[in-house]
Amino acid sequence: MNFDWSKEQQEFRNTVKAFLAANLPDNWEQMAHGPGSASQTEFSKQFCGALAKAGLLIPHWPKQWGGQDADHWSSFILAEEMWAAGEPRGGQYMNVNWIGPTLMLFGSAAQQQAYIPPMARGETLWCQGFSEPGAGSDLASLRTRADKHGANYRINGQKIWTSYAGHADTCFLLARTGDSKKDISIFLLPMDTEGITVREIPSIIGEGDIHEVFFDDVEIASDAMLGEEGQAWEIVRKALSMERVGLPRFALASKVLHRAVESLKKLDQCTPGAMEQASKALAACESARLYSYHIVDQRCRGELPGPETSAARFATVTAERLVSEFVVEHVPDALAGGDPMLLVHHQRGIVAGIASGAAEIQLNLIASNLLELPREPR
Repeated sequence: MNFDWSKEQQEFRNTVKAFLAANLPDNWEQMAHGPGSASQTEFSKQFCGALAKAGLLIPHWPKQWGGQDADHWSSFILAEEMWAAGEPRGGQYMNVNWIGPTLMLFGSAAQQQAYIPPMARGETLWCQGFSEPGAGSDLASLRTRADKHGANYRINGQKIWTSYAGHADTCFLLARTGDSKKDISIFLLPMDTEGITVREIPSIIGEGDIHEVFFDDVEIASDAMLGEEGQAWEIVRKALSMERVGLPRFALASKVLHRAVESLKKLDQCTPGAMEQASKALAACESARLYSYHIVDQRCRGELPGPETSAARFATVTAERLVSEFVVEHVPDALAGGDPMLLVHHQRGIVAGIASGAAEIQLNLIASNLLELPREPR
């Protein structure tokens, strides 16, 4: 089996690296800690606009929507280099990876024309209204409701842990439109709609990253629904399969690990115990990388992603945790401001098992859908 990149793929990676070198400011590592902050959000719009003009924001999108019809490998190579640099696209990675492609599959013509071109230009930021108090990764338990009110829907409820909500233009919102488990629908909701309240949740992972969002009699037209009423499960399965492997967080973890080891070498502190721990963390990073590559290869061959996406997601969570543990134990000064990028990774690693579906939920999916293990009788 040949694991080498083709000449074209390596040239594309070099092009992305050159763009990053030319367009990231000298103080980028100090900025990267707050991907949801006002300053980072503003920078990301400028950065993504420049990416779009260089043809590097959405090369994998269809030409119809401003892309280049590039394959899934181009998308993943782009994402790897962005994450290795600390993800300067900020929250716009969601637009690029899954929201835009989801609208291409399920959106009406009017929705596509309204929302996809601004994404392709790098001008807009979205948030996803999934998790709720008491319904984190269990979408079947969500209680936010959208009830028919004449020709419109009236939305009431609450979302929590909503990344980028404080600066987002639009929310990809899940709401219950009936009483059964499957009666869930998706709305494309402008965040400036009357009745929406956003409150930042103080955290150690970066300024402005996560929020509570409240919906009090929010009125929205029926044509804001994505797809049909009750179609959310089908749409979300497709969207999450793109999201969970569209985040090569292992790229940042691997870069941070090598950086931490280099700092130990300079201090002559590379003990056998430290190197053994570093080797295990590196093996986890490589495992996550190769598992993700397997999923990308499936997509390139036209195969629908299956439960392996949950395994790839959990492999990445494991890699991030092992790298974070290594840094905490052997390079603690980095977390006190000694190395901003190591601190960035540590802060993001804290939520590695929560973002894009809790690690425990992923393990349940692996057990039931991949390993087909029987459930214990209650």
